[in-house]
Amino acid sequence: MRIGTCSWKYDSWKGLVYPEFGEFDFLEEYSKHFNTVEIDQWFWSLIKDKAYLPKPKTVNEYNASTPDDFKFTIKMPNSLTLTHPYKSIAPNPYFLSPEIMKSLIHSIEPILNKVGVLMFQFEYLNNKKMKSLTVLLDKFQQLINVVDKSIQIGIEIRNANYLNKEYFQFLKENNIAHVFLQGYYMPNICKIFDDFKNLLTNTTVIRLHGYDRKGIEAETNNKWDQIVQPKDNELPKIIKMINDLNSKDSNLYLNVNNHYEGSAPLTIWKIKSLL
Repeated sequence: MRIGTCSWKYDSWKGLVYPEFGEFDFLEEYSKHFNTVEIDQWFWSLIKDKAYLPKPKTVNEYNASTPDDFKFTIKMPNSLTLTHPYKSIAPNPYFLSPEIMKSLIHSIEPILNKVGVLMFQFEYLNNKKMKSLTVLLDKFQQLINVVDKSIQIGIEIRNANYLNKEYFQFLKENNIAHVFLQGYYMPNICKIFDDFKNLLTNTTVIRLHGYDRKGIEAETNNKWDQIVQPKDNELPKIIKMINDLNSKDSNLYLNVNNHYEGSAPLTIWKIKSLL
């Protein structure tokens, strides 16, 4: 199992993860404490109807800043995951485009050996944006047909109605990791796990995301150095789920967001003390 945070460049982690003074490489310092991290900065890629890809300079810097055994989980660009560009009624021409996918993989080639999971995070897909789960999965099948099977793909669904046997069977057949999202009005991940654990692949991602982004930002004033909304009632059940996955030798990634309790590093250290 690997445990890390969602993103890493937070000044308020100085004294927790980073030195309090002096200049340093945030990611290099981060990798001294954690062996995985979620990259979310490439998600916001659809700008004025143009799809942007990761810059080679940034990719090379991330490679140089991390040891050989470090792993990234990457939120895929929303140019691939949005059915419609923001509030537009026109379809997104890049949605699940195999050509954009191939270009994306080429752009991150320097860190491919450090990629744990490429995560496709879909918004809430209502029937105006997506006719059915079957249509989505058929479209996704076309995309993964151009991806080398050595590259681990993951899917995060934000429509609870899609979390059914058809969906998990598709993941199983195509060796796709399910990304469990704790938060964002989604069902508790422990219930979903209990219902479908026999259909999970060998790789799983758990994202402890949080429930009220604006509320916790107001409470912390975007200073992420203390736990302000403890989840002590639900964490024991999540620990049980983690232990269950670990007992099956699952390739598990646990990604913790500041918005979950108020400080991702402190939440991680709490979880480690409970394991």
